[in-house]
Amino acid sequence: FDAAVTRADDRALLFFTSGTTGYPKMALHTQASYGLGHRATAEWWLGLRADDLHWNLSDTGWAKAAWSSFFSPWLVGCTSFVHHAPRFDARRTLELLEAHPVTTLCGAPTNWRLLIREDLAARRFPSLRSCTAAGEPMNPEVIEVWRRATGLTIRDGYGQTETVLAVGNPPGRPIKPGSMGIPSPAFDVTVLDESGRRAPPGVEGEVALRAEPPPLALFAGYWKDEQRTAAAFRDGWYLTGDRASVDADGDFWFVGRSDDVIKSSGYRIGPFEVESALLEHEAVVESAVVGVPDELRGQIVKAFVVLAPAAAVRIQAGDDARDALVAELQRFVQARTAPYKYPREIEFVAELPKTVSGKIRRLELRGR
Repeated sequence: FDAAVTRADDRALLFFTSGTTGYPKMALHTQASYGLGHRATAEWWLGLRADDLHWNLSDTGWAKAAWSSFFSPWLVGCTSFVHHAPRFDARRTLELLEAHPVTTLCGAPTNWRLLIREDLAARRFPSLRSCTAAGEPMNPEVIEVWRRATGLTIRDGYGQTETVLAVGNPPGRPIKPGSMGIPSPAFDVTVLDESGRRAPPGVEGEVALRAEPPPLALFAGYWKDEQRTAAAFRDGWYLTGDRASVDADGDFWFVGRSDDVIKSSGYRIGPFEVESALLEHEAVVESAVVGVPDELRGQIVKAFVVLAPAAAVRIQAGDDARDALVAELQRFVQARTAPYKYPREIEFVAELPKTVSGKIRRLELRGR
């Protein structure tokens, strides 16, 4: 067929951001940023080959579906596996993995957290060779449970609606569970301290991508929103709004969205570390941690927890059983993190509010 003649910087696509901390923004991508930039996603991180059958679990309503269901398979010429369902079903997903020769699987951490709650002992996935996660940080304990059951390590990847894969764990590189990984070849990625300089190892700051000269794989700005665009691009950098640190080996470690970081008694507490500690407890299926106002400390840590069925039955015995489980979870977190990070309040809920892409809407939880 006759292809359209386009410039690399011609407008191509608009994607809405997830809106986990506020209203979604419209990110404008060019013909080059997705049409070529996703080679880094496809080859460097997903590790796709032309003979792969790739299954991405993402709903089509967010940019990750463009990343992993369309552009990445298209750019390497491999086949996409598609299964339509009204909502994610972990057991059905495992059945399909056994029945079909899927070689590479990508999903959000929410998907993986539900998959490991199923009985994996008798499951066999003979064709599966690669597993990846993106959308939110990947909990180390989920990676370990899946690895013990299948022999495969889930490789985390980081990016935004505004980018392609920016930081990740490529195939073949030993990973540090819980780490975002190392910078993708598509970008110069760093962590900036409060003065706008590259932060030394171990110092928390804002994740930033070099924007001058403009990298091929970066979005062009927020559609019809000059103010937000100007705020995101400063001093030659694109500021992601995400906070992290970098260790001595160059691995990035996620702390949280700038709006999600909890400031309590002078300490800065990232929700991800507390959520991961809670997830290690057998009673917890999922949790979300937010800061709530406190007159003495400024903010305190509050956890919204979805319980496993047995634990849910346990607290039905009354307030004493509920209070006992709250205290047990608090001690559990204290033993695994710095003592000041434990959730001073815990609320048990049937489910967590999420975006269409499966990300937890902490904004809504704070509003409660």
